[in-house]
Amino acid sequence: MKIRWQTIAIWIVCMAAGYGIIYAGEMTGVVDTFIENMLVMMGINIILAISLNLIVGFSGQFSLGHAGFMAIGAYATGIMTQTESTFAGLIFSMVTGIALAIVIALIVGIPTLRLKGDYLAIATMGAAEIIRLTANNLKITNGPAGLYNIPQLVSWPIVYIMMCLTIIIVANFVHSKTGRAIRAVRNDELAATAMGINATKYKLMAFVMGGSLAAVGGSLYASYLQSIAPSNFNIMESVSILIIVVLGGIGSITGSVIAAIVLGAIDTILQNFGSLRMVIYAVMLIVIMIAKPSGLMGRREFSIGKWLAKRTAKKQAAAES
Repeated sequence: MKIRWQTIAIWIVCMAAGYGIIYAGEMTGVVDTFIENMLVMMGINIILAISLNLIVGFSGQFSLGHAGFMAIGAYATGIMTQTESTFAGLIFSMVTGIALAIVIALIVGIPTLRLKGDYLAIATMGAAEIIRLTANNLKITNGPAGLYNIPQLVSWPIVYIMMCLTIIIVANFVHSKTGRAIRAVRNDELAATAMGINATKYKLMAFVMGGSLAAVGGSLYASYLQSIAPSNFNIMESVSILIIVVLGGIGSITGSVIAAIVLGAIDTILQNFGSLRMVIYAVMLIVIMIAKPSGLMGRREFSIGKWLAKRTAKKQAAAES
């Protein structure tokens, strides 16, 4: 119990220190508007990647529908904050987006999560396209033109806090009793079912939670950029999020964080290369995956708890000797 409280305290200190460094950089002019935009997009991508990793990495479901859940959160915020342009309106729109994402995830997940592999990927991709095409044809979403002049109620501190909360929620979830059951289903569904675990139930729980967190990322995205359109949430957006997950390591929260930061920095650096940017970006991804096919972290995690346990064990060993 002592180590657990030490772990919580250290993580809080680390997150507060990260916030302090960014804030100090902004106050001193080191973090300008360009860098701030990069940091915000990194934070949103971390939320999206971790939420997808919960589905792909921890429950073993190959989903290509994440952009659809992102669109639900984005349009909920885009529509609702135009009439209630306050922080309370932002929170209410975010909660609404989460609720809608949960409902849609249940509707999509109950019939499709019995599928596996490529079949599940096609089904989730189709569900995301249905969401996108619905937004493309509704009057309230302004059709293909999308929504503009959305109140900018999101700033980097809000994104940073939501990113930290997402990491804490998912990390605690995957290490809980439910999380262990989900990982058991991922490792061997037949054996887990034989032990009395309801595989469909736990896969659905991971799918719903991942979709609801993706809606949070979409809400932040819409409010910060102030404009959205159905084309922002096509299949390539789902693939881009999946690339972050694969590059960081399928089943690693730490990997998703590192990969989102690395790819965000690379994308920003390559802005000056014009049309060659995507070619160089793709080549770099290929090189990284050849050198590290399991991803940057594999399934490994950076764990302060384990580090503290090892440190305590070494102290005890030294004291005994």
